[in-house]
Amino acid sequence: MYTLFFKRLIDFCLSLLGFLILSPIFLMVMIWLFFSNNGKPFFLQQRPGKDEKIFSIIKFKSMNDKKDKDGMLLPYENRITKVGAFIRKYSLDEIPQLINVLKGDMSLVGPRPLLIEYLPLYNEEQKKRHHVKPGITGWAQVNGRNTISWKKKFELDTWYVNHMSFFLDIKIILLTVKRVVKKEGVNNSENLNMPMFTGNN
Repeated sequence: MYTLFFKRLIDFCLSLLGFLILSPIFLMVMIWLFFSNNGKPFFLQQRPGKDEKIFSIIKFKSMNDKKDKDGMLLPYENRITKVGAFIRKYSLDEIPQLINVLKGDMSLVGPRPLLIEYLPLYNEEQKKRHHVKPGITGWAQVNGRNTISWKKKFELDTWYVNHMSFFLDIKIILLTVKRVVKKEGVNNSENLNMPMFTGNN
């Protein structure tokens, strides 16, 4: 009953409440990024959701679009802006995803939506992460986030799918708040991202 009805109801109510509470921060960051990113405060990207249905994830834009002489985007450390580094440090870039939750594309808690190009690389067990809606936070995020391997991350994702419950979601939300406040479970270097998933990790 929780997964069929109450999870969506709780997602909608809490994300609406959260968006209203965070709206002053949302507007401040949006205006800040509007001027620092040449009128482009948001980053939209196609991601796979439940049952691999594609949707557009919404985030605050933390990197510029500078490219090299061959037209390829420069490395992360050359594109992250000062404003972007700040909003990533405090996870403020995730706030617009509350809109995705309100729309029904995402849940507050679930496996993080990854890149479309990873879809053919998953094994049968890893594909289970798409049996539920992706989340703003998840079991992998409160157990290491980008400090753990892809293999461990997917194990945590599928464990969540098999054990999803109201009390587990509440636990994950509370742990997320704790880790954001204490800045735990993230890479100590702001210039490092997770390596690309190749299917062999």
